[in-house]
Amino acid sequence: MSSTLLQASSGLRIPTWHGSDWAGCYRRVRSLQRRIVQAVQRAAGRKVRRLSSLLVHWFAARALAVKRVTENTGKKTPGVEGILWGSPEQKATAVVRVGRWYRYRPQPLKRIVIPKKNGKQRFLSIPTLEERARQAVY
Repeated sequence: MSSTLLQASSGLRIPTWHGSDWAGCYRRVRSLQRRIVQAVQRAAGRKVRRLSSLLVHWFAARALAVKRVTENTGKKTPGVEGILWGSPEQKATAVVRVGRWYRYRPQPLKRIVIPKKNGKQRFLSIPTLEERARQAVY
């Protein structure tokens, strides 16, 4: 286990990747998602936009997105860049990196050809881990 602390955007320091309060992160993100659903049901468009923006930039949401991407069955499938987030330090830097939206440009997709039963081919497009994490946050 690393002694590196994760830095949240508010200047708050939380424990290492394995020492994080994941139950608290799930609870906070779920609470904010509930508020977004309630605002949608009330047709409060401005509040929905504001809460959605808050969720996308929230540290707990980004951490959960990186956790979801790195702990699923496709975690060993890299994109075009060939990078995998295996160590806790790489995951911690990924949380910070997913939060940077200034001058963001999506990476190209990795294209794989899958043969079909009828002899034709089907293309499969695989996004990078950073793209998957951003989609999970959004």
